[in-house]
Amino acid sequence: MAETKTAAKDKKETAKQEDRKQEERKIPEIKSGMTVRVYQKIQEKNPKGELKERIQYFEGLVIATKHGKEAGASITVRKVSDGVGVEKIFPIHLPTITKIEIKKQSRVRRAKLNFLKDPKKRYKKKLKNVPLKK
Repeated sequence: MAETKTAAKDKKETAKQEDRKQEERKIPEIKSGMTVRVYQKIQEKNPKGELKERIQYFEGLVIATKHGKEAGASITVRKVSDGVGVEKIFPIHLPTITKIEIKKQSRVRRAKLNFLKDPKKRYKKKLKNVPLKK
């Protein structure tokens, strides 16, 4: 019985420590229309079987944000790479995300920018940049 109580306490303490780490990591206010660079830790195995960790970034336009800054908050980032549209959904509080850097901000009137996915219409060229607020 005593062992289960100590195990439960350990779980609570580790959960509290993780919460503190999330609070320490500053997450900028991200809105649709911003161009962001998301840095993420990637683990790879080399031919010898050793795990290597590196940081990879994904830079693109935020086309959707969900749930603000809650525990389950996420952003959808889109970029065009070699003529192919690539979208990634990043949970903001993911432990592998080291930082989110805001590059520029465009003036938009919508929360979800799914109309930018249309390859025939050149909406992206019409987006006007707005100075970043620091």
